[in-house]
Amino acid sequence: MAVTPRPDGHVDLIIVGGGPAGCAAALMAASVGMRSVLVEAGDALCGKLQHIAAVNNVAGGHTSGPELAADIGKDVARTDLCEVQLGVRATGIDASDDHVAVTLDTGRRLTAAYAIVATGVGPLSADDVSWLTVAEDMVLPTLWGAAIPGGEPGPLLVLGADRPLGTFLRAHALHSTAVVVAYPPGDDYKADEVRSDPRVTLLPLTRLSVRPAADATFAAEWTDRQDQSGTLTARAVYLNLGSAPTPPPGALIPDSTGYCPPETQHPHILTAGDLRSSRFQRIMTATGSGSEAALRTYYAQQNLPPSGRGRYAT
Repeated sequence: MAVTPRPDGHVDLIIVGGGPAGCAAALMAASVGMRSVLVEAGDALCGKLQHIAAVNNVAGGHTSGPELAADIGKDVARTDLCEVQLGVRATGIDASDDHVAVTLDTGRRLTAAYAIVATGVGPLSADDVSWLTVAEDMVLPTLWGAAIPGGEPGPLLVLGADRPLGTFLRAHALHSTAVVVAYPPGDDYKADEVRSDPRVTLLPLTRLSVRPAADATFAAEWTDRQDQSGTLTARAVYLNLGSAPTPPPGALIPDSTGYCPPETQHPHILTAGDLRSSRFQRIMTATGSGSEAALRTYYAQQNLPPSGRGRYAT
């Protein structure tokens, strides 16, 4: 639904990113009467949730990502104060003393007093890490949303112990397929989540190379933490190396890791969701940060401090 701009041509808020954080921001903004435009590069809201088959840390009774995504989408569709633009990418964000301008790949230019950027993160590739070597021209799928392949029995090899590993194992709880998880020292703490799963063999190492082998299998050679070498064969290999922030170009200010903490941004640009930090990448923290960001813009436009007293307190 198109939102009618105010007489000055602005809406109250531009939201870039239609995941849980961006959608929560849109809903919170609408609840206090703010008009917003939500821009999402994908073809659906909360597209990444569609790949999370099992959810176990979200309040409200949802146990699957697709169900949660569908309900969030219905909530956003019910408000007439948010215009949703799907399949549209922000190609630039500019900020001035009193407003923010967002340029879209359609050529449209949006302006508002504030913008919330919640574009999240994308998966790292084999080229992004130093401990892994993949044979030339070999493209490995990510574990995110993967299904257990059919065919001959044999172990699956997962490269990296990032959080999608636990989601994958919960989604396939009835499968007895063996999973070998090869991971570098930086992933040691992440492996704790799956250490007790009897299907999992943990392989802490310093280097690994993988190449195609006979009969549609894969051969891996590795060096462990004690400088011992070994080999293994797997029927499928998945990348699970972690993620990197995906901010749109323009006025956002990343830190040394590429993330965009809210406290370092222009006063009229707020970041929310996974884009803020690598430490709080959860659905619940994303929705909370999106809601908080929307309220901050509301209080700012009312000339009220974000934490008030008496009747202004939340």
